[in-house]
Amino acid sequence: MNLAHIIDPHPADHVAVISRGRATTYGALRDQIAHVRGGLAALGVGKGDRVALLCSNGRYFVDLYLAALGLGAVTVPLNPASPAPEIEREVLTVGAKVVVVEPLAAHAWAQVDRGRLPSVEHVVATEIGTVPGADSAFDDLLGAEQVPVVEVEPDDLAVLIFTSGTAGSPRAAMLSHGNLRSNIEQGHQADGIVATDVVYGVLPMFHIFGLNVVLGLSLARGATVVLIQRFDPFTTLETIRDRGVTVIPGAPPLWLAFSHFDDAPADSFASVRLALTGAAKMPEEATRRLEERFGVVLREGYGLTEASPVVTSSAGIVPKTGSVGKVLDGVQVRLVDEHGDDALSGDAGEIWVKGPNVFLGYLHEPEATARVLTADGWLRTGDIAVVDDDGYLYLVDRAKDLVIVSGFNVYPAEVEEVLLEHPDVEEVGVIGVPHPHTGEAVKAFVVLKQGATAHEDTLISWCLDNLARYKCPAKILFVDELPRNVSGKLLRKDLV
Repeated sequence: MNLAHIIDPHPADHVAVISRGRATTYGALRDQIAHVRGGLAALGVGKGDRVALLCSNGRYFVDLYLAALGLGAVTVPLNPASPAPEIEREVLTVGAKVVVVEPLAAHAWAQVDRGRLPSVEHVVATEIGTVPGADSAFDDLLGAEQVPVVEVEPDDLAVLIFTSGTAGSPRAAMLSHGNLRSNIEQGHQADGIVATDVVYGVLPMFHIFGLNVVLGLSLARGATVVLIQRFDPFTTLETIRDRGVTVIPGAPPLWLAFSHFDDAPADSFASVRLALTGAAKMPEEATRRLEERFGVVLREGYGLTEASPVVTSSAGIVPKTGSVGKVLDGVQVRLVDEHGDDALSGDAGEIWVKGPNVFLGYLHEPEATARVLTADGWLRTGDIAVVDDDGYLYLVDRAKDLVIVSGFNVYPAEVEEVLLEHPDVEEVGVIGVPHPHTGEAVKAFVVLKQGATAHEDTLISWCLDNLARYKCPAKILFVDELPRNVSGKLLRKDLV
């Protein structure tokens, strides 16, 4: 087996990807990738070698990702917009043999100290003359002799992908061919994507949602992926119309932007039959606005890098507002209390996940791996949820973000939801801070809507009217924006 085989069964004349207005059929894609495999092999890339990709969403990424997998090498997708110190640290961590750099990342790569990266033998520029110090170009790889796919074992490493770091420094999660392939198969009934679909691919491919849901799952189904490098609401609507987009997987910031896009025609999403979201909690008010304004029924799911990534989905079932859907077939989930026992029916518990999609661990970090993987293979997610009588899961919060005030548990998400109901509040982030008398106190960071004039006392009184006193913020700071990662997830550690 090899994950690279996902593109093999589809008709040669069916369009696989559209990038920068250029369509590539499955037949042409298979041909290109076979050449690029040969080019990477000529650079000495073989089974287990690391190939780092500093590439945004585009044909270069797709060709290089599947070519490296096809050699049994390990692909390392990196954020091309990262600063030089972060790129240097991540390339050093994984021990990359080849680094592929596109123009967007050229300036940062030029500032990297190559002397600190002894593993790097080759630097490939996606476009000739754009990367100082590059010894090869993508066209050189494309002009090489074709080589066949190398068969691997399901447990062989396929991808090293850095987690978003919402609970600390990012770590390189080890995902095998079997992990990624199994999650594609687990989602077969739930995702509903078919060969005739046109999928909007704006989620970054260096993020697991973009890599294995948008790209991997769509190509496995034989669908067409329209690759987008950056999101803009106006051009997005043009693309939806011109390309006949039928599926839009998007993080909450994308859908929030549309929920506030008053100038958009009511039929903007007429061709869209499946609207998906995940990676962060979607505000219920925005979900309702989308349905009322555009007729878009948003289907929320839940997943994480370590689960390859999808655990639950609302696709293929009747969605419930506020729920992330039901557990995928082939995935096991437990809700576990603080004592390690199954939570009582109706009680909140930490989500534990088990299945062939669960990752191999964190690269070079056995202690961190042991903290999240139990001896019998359960992944401790750190996320808190409840389940209803119909099997629908509802996220409560992250266990690591729990605030304990005078011995009482406070989930930041609950406080955030109450503040978001205030008409002057646009965004909010809540954390716990040390307090001499109560151990911890609740602190909120609030972004007001344009023209709003709410004061701290006003919002604290609002919370007192809607929450138990111990859950209410002792302090509210007004800020211009909240720190978020590329998938829109709030970075509470940056608030701290």
